[in-house]
Amino acid sequence: MRWFLFGAAVLFLSGCSPQTEQFHTVDELIADDALLTKIIAECRANPDELHDTPNSRNAEAADGKLRLERMRKALGG
Repeated sequence: MRWFLFGAAVLFLSGCSPQTEQFHTVDELIADDALLTKIIAECRANPDELHDTPNSRNAEAADGKLRLERMRKALGG
């Protein structure tokens, strides 16, 4: 009975923990232009806190890949 109460308490308290931020991959951001624009805007508006987060790094990488693809297409490649 004691283990049951302990397990129930752990499950209850874990439900109260704060939500963690969802991280997006570079491929996800390339596929979703609106999400990419939103994350880049947030990161550039608050660079001191968000510059080194995984979402900011992935958004900058996705933006760089998209720019290179557009340049390649513009040059006929």
